[in-house]
Amino acid sequence: MRFIRPHLLALALAAPLAALSGVTAAAQSEPRVYTLATANAGGTYYPVGVALALLTKINLASQFGIDMEAVVSGGSVDNISMMEAGRADFAFLQAVGMAAGAVAEVSAEAEETSGETTTEAATEATSGAANAVQALTAGEDLRAVTMLWPDVAHFLLRADLAEEGTLADLQNLTGLGFSLGPAGSSTEQINALIFEALELPYQEWNPVNETYRDSVESLPEGRIAGVNIESGLGVGAVSNLMTAMGDSVVLLSVSDAELARISEVLRSAATVSIPGGTYAGMEEAVQSIAVPNFLAVHADVPEEDVYRITRVMFENLEYLCEVHQAACLLSLSMAQDGLPVPLHPGAARYFEEMADESDLIVEGDDDS
Repeated sequence: MRFIRPHLLALALAAPLAALSGVTAAAQSEPRVYTLATANAGGTYYPVGVALALLTKINLASQFGIDMEAVVSGGSVDNISMMEAGRADFAFLQAVGMAAGAVAEVSAEAEETSGETTTEAATEATSGAANAVQALTAGEDLRAVTMLWPDVAHFLLRADLAEEGTLADLQNLTGLGFSLGPAGSSTEQINALIFEALELPYQEWNPVNETYRDSVESLPEGRIAGVNIESGLGVGAVSNLMTAMGDSVVLLSVSDAELARISEVLRSAATVSIPGGTYAGMEEAVQSIAVPNFLAVHADVPEEDVYRITRVMFENLEYLCEVHQAACLLSLSMAQDGLPVPLHPGAARYFEEMADESDLIVEGDDDS
């Protein structure tokens, strides 16, 4: 059974939601309930997705017949397949997930040279995602609403295995267990690309496919010795883990040399600094990598509905920031930077209106 977390609902009802002033009611005869595919509950996609669904329900359901529900999924790769199959109308996606076919190709090349493969389930999921991407883009069915926050890699390792404090320490994991993320997820695929680029023998680590929530339990209990949690800064899974384990866990840095090698296979990745104090016991900044995210929508969703959902989202950025720290990076100024697919006409209409209003404000300031 799907449910909305009570504390988020309370926050949504208490938050000062922006009014849709100047918009004429144009409710259609049949209400539309859109499905937003997120990820597992321990990351960033899910809480922000629930918040966006609540904003849509509160602001648009009764007046315009536009409603939304946020659902748990396996992440970006699963979300692409859900959209292609018609089981999701909106989805949070990593831009790297758009290159699922390229990921499969790189993995195939690595398999030919090293004889090592990811799990069968992951291979099937990646192949399916590649087909889904091709189907969506070939039919021009996949469109973008906005760029989101970057997903930051959080490589966490048992402290007694950390000698240098960089990804090189992962070579000490032989037989001890490492969580690659859910089978077929973009997290698993990114991990495979990174480890292959660094020539790390991750198949010898006794790798497992766990959700972030499960990994947070497995690491302190000794079932695994490391995990990479790909999510926005301040993610609860990392916060909970570092608070619970204290000095027994280390957040690894990605060295400049490691970044150079990773960027050769993961071209969408960017360098990011996790500020000191972001998590318990973290006094100094840690260098890592990040990959961009965006909100996708099926091209068949009516322009008017996408316009109103986009407007509700950007008129309530303060509330979304309160829900999760990562959402504080959302902004109109960066909404269209680096989009991997064209904007949906409804989103484009909203951004054009905002650009026109900005021009009018600037002209008014010049006249004063």
